[in-house]
Amino acid sequence: MRPLYASALLLSLVSCLAAAKNLEIYFIDVEGGQSTLFVSPSGESLLMDTGYGGFNHRDPDRIAAAAKSAGVKKIDYLLISHYHADHVGGIYDVATRFPIRNFVDHGPNTETDKDSQVRYNTYTSFSDKGNRMVAKPGDTIPIKGLDVRVLASAGQVLTAPLAGAGQPNPECSSFRFDPEEETPENQQSAGILITFGSFRILDLADLTTSREHDLVCPVNKIGGVDVFVSSHHMGAAANTPQLVHAIHPQVAISNNGPRKGGKPLAWQTLHDSPGLEDIWQLHYAIAAGKDHNSADTYLANIDEQCEGKWLRLTAEKDGSFTIFNSRNRHEKKYPARP
Repeated sequence: MRPLYASALLLSLVSCLAAAKNLEIYFIDVEGGQSTLFVSPSGESLLMDTGYGGFNHRDPDRIAAAAKSAGVKKIDYLLISHYHADHVGGIYDVATRFPIRNFVDHGPNTETDKDSQVRYNTYTSFSDKGNRMVAKPGDTIPIKGLDVRVLASAGQVLTAPLAGAGQPNPECSSFRFDPEEETPENQQSAGILITFGSFRILDLADLTTSREHDLVCPVNKIGGVDVFVSSHHMGAAANTPQLVHAIHPQVAISNNGPRKGGKPLAWQTLHDSPGLEDIWQLHYAIAAGKDHNSADTYLANIDEQCEGKWLRLTAEKDGSFTIFNSRNRHEKKYPARP
């Protein structure tokens, strides 16, 4: 009986270890575009955007390398936030390399130039053959072990606060609209909030000032978050104090490139946000200079011509998380907030 008991105990331990698996997030360097891979405790994957096409398959190669590191061989959900080249351009290579079970997007393309239409048609040539979900604010993407909530899509945002949110935002009176922000597709972006236990990460893709305002004014519909993926590649027409101070992040992640995003105004707003501990960047932003870039420790790539190193975040259910820099192997653990 002892061998059977030992086997049963071993199986129980293995089961417990599997149940304790954490959420892993890979922030992939696509040179100022976006591609973020979420791997749930259940092993399901969500890829948010596919970076650029072209460049000798650079971005799909980097996505494939991150997926290999994560042990991901298929994409359970591909979320295309919007149809700009830096977010959907790599769709052909990604869709021909990985089986994709479900496609999620904001609906029809809103830009009519030829290149936009080609990108959209390429995307729909795959999504129309699969299971396509047109996301609406308030929808959830059904990934076991996570709450993946759509906060914005197709130019609309949540109409009612999430549970525990709804506090008045005293900074709304000083909000200033940026008239240069209104690129149609940016404002259509599908933005999400992912919750794993007590851990919360917010990614609003390329939404800019007016939609940020609608999410947190006159009341904060989101609540607080642990990690904020800075909007529009840490762009100046986004990351307003009204949003950043309301969500009160512990850490910000910037998917900027060497010469795209990483704007000094946005960096400073994040840096000065009460309670923010660090800004991690996929690139050193050349035009911003040393005063508006994080220390080398927190930069995945420091040279303009780089190897495309990624950042990996591992979140635990208690709200604590660790960020690992694949360039210098620096790792920092953040305790759960009280």
